Amino acid sequence: MEKIVIIGGVAAGATAAAKARRLSPNAQITMLEAGPDVSFANCGLPYYIAGDIDSRSKLILQSPESFKEQYDVDVYIHTLVTSIDKEAHVVHTLDTRDGTKKQYAYTKLILAQGGRPVQPDLPGADNDHVFSLWTLGDMDKIDNYLKQEAPKTAVVVGGGFIGLEMVEALVKRGLKVHVVEKMSHVMSLMDAEAAGFITRELKEYGVGVHTETGVVKINGDSVELDNGQTLEADMVLLSIGVRPTLQLAIDAGLKIGEAGGLLVDEYLQTSDPDIYAGGDMVEIEHRVSGKKVRIPLAGPANRQGRIAAENALGGKHAYKGSIGTSVVRVFEAVAGITGMSLKQAKAAGIDADAVVVHKEHHTSYYPGAETVSVMVVYDRQTGVVLGGQTAGYKGADKRLDVLATAAAAKIKVSEIADMDFAYSPPIGTANDAMNMAAYAAENKISGYSPSLLVSELDAFIENKERLVVLDVRDVFAFQKSSLKGAHHLPLEMLSQNLQAIPKDVAILVYDEIGKKGHQALRTLKGAGFDEVYNISGGHTSLQRHAMAVGFENFEVTLLPLQKRSIDSKEEVVEVESNQKVSRDEMERLVVDVRTPGEFMTGAFPNAVNIPLDDIMSGKCELGNTKREIIVYCASGARSAYAMQVLQQRGYTNVKNGGGIAAMMSHA
Repeated sequence: MEKIVIIGGVAAGATAAAKARRLSPNAQITMLEAGPDVSFANCGLPYYIAGDIDSRSKLILQSPESFKEQYDVDVYIHTLVTSIDKEAHVVHTLDTRDGTKKQYAYTKLILAQGGRPVQPDLPGADNDHVFSLWTLGDMDKIDNYLKQEAPKTAVVVGGGFIGLEMVEALVKRGLKVHVVEKMSHVMSLMDAEAAGFITRELKEYGVGVHTETGVVKINGDSVELDNGQTLEADMVLLSIGVRPTLQLAIDAGLKIGEAGGLLVDEYLQTSDPDIYAGGDMVEIEHRVSGKKVRIPLAGPANRQGRIAAENALGGKHAYKGSIGTSVVRVFEAVAGITGMSLKQAKAAGIDADAVVVHKEHHTSYYPGAETVSVMVVYDRQTGVVLGGQTAGYKGADKRLDVLATAAAAKIKVSEIADMDFAYSPPIGTANDAMNMAAYAAENKISGYSPSLLVSELDAFIENKERLVVLDVRDVFAFQKSSLKGAHHLPLEMLSQNLQAIPKDVAILVYDEIGKKGHQALRTLKGAGFDEVYNISGGHTSLQRHAMAVGFENFEVTLLPLQKRSIDSKEEVVEVESNQKVSRDEMERLVVDVRTPGEFMTGAFPNAVNIPLDDIMSGKCELGNTKREIIVYCASGARSAYAMQVLQQRGYTNVKNGGGIAAMMSHA
């Protein structure tokens, strides 16, 4: 009879036990867990502290009793495995409650000990108000401290996934929170651009963000940073990484791999043929790079537990590796990464490149549309997707899953360009953000539309003696924020002003999101300009990179933060007009037919805001039917429709002023 002993529970261990029983009704299955909890939702711990999960019991997935009843698995908690006797096929244990020693025989052993949070060696790290978060016990200590001590301030050390989830949790509990990150930006796995999206969200909720600095000392009510700054801290949370639990394996003579994890083969078999392993303690193959890596994530751990159990019972199921798909939500902002970043791909010797697009997650005319951002990293020679990143308030997870699928299946950007994605006005767009990203990548690969990532701009500008930068947005966007030294020339006015642009210099164009920048580039290329580049992602990407790490060779004015709080609700402010005289006193009436929200971003002097819907429904009084009326909108499309409606109603002197850029050129 097979005797399966599993050391460790939670993700890999508990999954292995359940899978082993489904495969073998007769095997003797024993699980040994050093802690008090055998299977719990450790990913949910920050959300319980935040109050999003209202019941602690919901985090408890299995108990020793339920494992016995449901799977006939013998589970022993508070049972520390002290050694493995490979020759005798026995593990020796110690009950941490009473010191009882036992031994358990096995035919196959599965190691699933996971990892532990890194504990820094710095003064004050062992104080009572300093915490880490890894187990239910850790969660209870934090929750009790918040209830009993009512701290007002907190410092979270580490700006990774758990760190930022805990930042949100503590803000929701009413604390003033600072996050300290040693790297150049929070979410260091991601590019600065995606990190900038998260950074703005943090700052808008009042979180202090301190990067490229570390904590040197923890005091009773403060922490000291290596830049000389002191931050108030009634409590401190340490979240600076996870280290695999390897001592037992090392003592048993099992091989450790080049990435610092327990070495396993494609079948999750260790250097001992009767010992398998999975979860945070092992190193595996990255499915894109082919290199050995450690990826301490719940998804891979669960899958490895299943496969380890299957192979321990005689199977030959190869684990194909992981691509490290990770996503985080901070307040309302979501960002994720999968596969390889551009930096990682280039470091691996791949001729890689990337593009960025920003697009509404569902049709812009359906209420609630939010911008979703997609960065696709691809092999320039083959077009194969290597990975990417996404960010947004809605829809970022969906696009991240598409990128993960593409990277794992080695799909080309040209194939994504032709893919059909779910579309309905409340759900998506006819051309999804993934389609648009693929189009941009194809255009860049072919040379049809050369572009530069914001992360490449410093080096690009440094190497150009002469450069013209064109901002092709409208005047109001340009006035609020722009790349310092850029010349403002709205796209609608570009063709009429080509003669003013020198042809013997490099030209860098940008708009708000990259779409009009592409159009401007094609206009310039068609007019004989040779060296033209579009900033991938436009001004939106410039803002995010500047927010995260800034630029060295130029300046971008940061847009002001919108102060937000957990219980605040956005107020919709309606603006009727910006005229200095009454509507009736105007000889010439200028009507802005955009929405009130669009009108608030900037309008033609003395224009009256009458949305097209109001003109169509007749909810407006424009006076004498012979007076001069000029209508305009964002591009000229809605104003053309408004002109037709007014003419049908008898207004004989109506003109279409076109888009806002054309109107402002005559202001």
